[in-house]
Amino acid sequence: MKALLSFIRKEFYHIWRDRRTLLILFGMPVAQVLIFGYAVTNEFKGARIAIVDASRDEMSIALTEHLMSSGHFQLDSQLSHEKEIESAFKAGRIKMALVFPVHFAERMRSEGKAQVQLIADGTDPNTANTLVNYASAMIAQFNANQNPGGGAPPIATIGVASRMVYNPELKSVYMFVPGVITLVLMLISALMTSLTLAREKEMGTMELLLVSPLHPLLIIVGKVLPYVLLSLINAVIILALGVYIFDVPIKGNLILLLGQCTLFILTSLAIGIFISTRTKTQQSAMMGSLITLMMPTMLLSGFIFPVESMPWVLQGISVIIPAKYFIIILKAVMIKGLGWEFIWAPTLVLVGMTILFLLLSWKNFKLRLE
Repeated sequence: MKALLSFIRKEFYHIWRDRRTLLILFGMPVAQVLIFGYAVTNEFKGARIAIVDASRDEMSIALTEHLMSSGHFQLDSQLSHEKEIESAFKAGRIKMALVFPVHFAERMRSEGKAQVQLIADGTDPNTANTLVNYASAMIAQFNANQNPGGGAPPIATIGVASRMVYNPELKSVYMFVPGVITLVLMLISALMTSLTLAREKEMGTMELLLVSPLHPLLIIVGKVLPYVLLSLINAVIILALGVYIFDVPIKGNLILLLGQCTLFILTSLAIGIFISTRTKTQQSAMMGSLITLMMPTMLLSGFIFPVESMPWVLQGISVIIPAKYFIIILKAVMIKGLGWEFIWAPTLVLVGMTILFLLLSWKNFKLRLE
């Protein structure tokens, strides 16, 4: 028994000295509880909307203030005409628009009813449906509050007509296909690259490469180029499945779409190379890739849950998640049919991330040569 207790004590000391084991044992559960607790929610807070108020009377202003007071919506802009709604959707500034007809309050008084229109961005069906339901419920509550008689029938009613742009049928595949493409490309590109370089170091052949006449940058390029081609083939296969099996449209330029896929693959590969330069074994490279890429890509990229509804801390973390920008690009090109003028900003972010991780990886390789 004494020998067993000594052995157990020795194992505790060994675990305590291994920081990676402690991180997996205690860090991962805490991180998962916090991230899942705050990110996995169907509630919406601060969703940006636009108002088209052709009436500007006391009733339309009161209804607008009622919607804003809930905290679920945030007024992005007051538009002067319905034609401006499409440009606001294309720019990604708003999730929904509320349109008031002319003489809104006058119709309520004279006809006893009036109708407002809710127009939502259907590229994310769950978000669009939830926002419309929230707004409809709040309009119904506002309508009930206008009844001074309590249980008596309302003096006037406000009808709601809803319309989904880009995805009228609210097909969920419009959201999942871009997300799956992002997840697959990120994991395959980064994971496979980090593993192949870690395998070279684990087998002792990386040192031979580093002392060879080849420049470290050429070694990096030679290692990742096959994975660029293979990952691009994966992207084409997923796109084909989405188009021909699930009827997901590609409304934008196909060459532009494939170019963006190639850029994201390069970004993922650069991250994989960087992870491999910071790890010594395939096991640690795999754990590093899965921990730092898989969970953030699924939860903090906007793939499944809206980033706008998360706490400000998680919203800040999402800024450094490459998948977030690629999903924005995919939805813009595939579903909205937009061109370069609408996606240049997230594209530049991905280019910057790619260059940054390649430079960091190159620096680590050069340090190993010294």
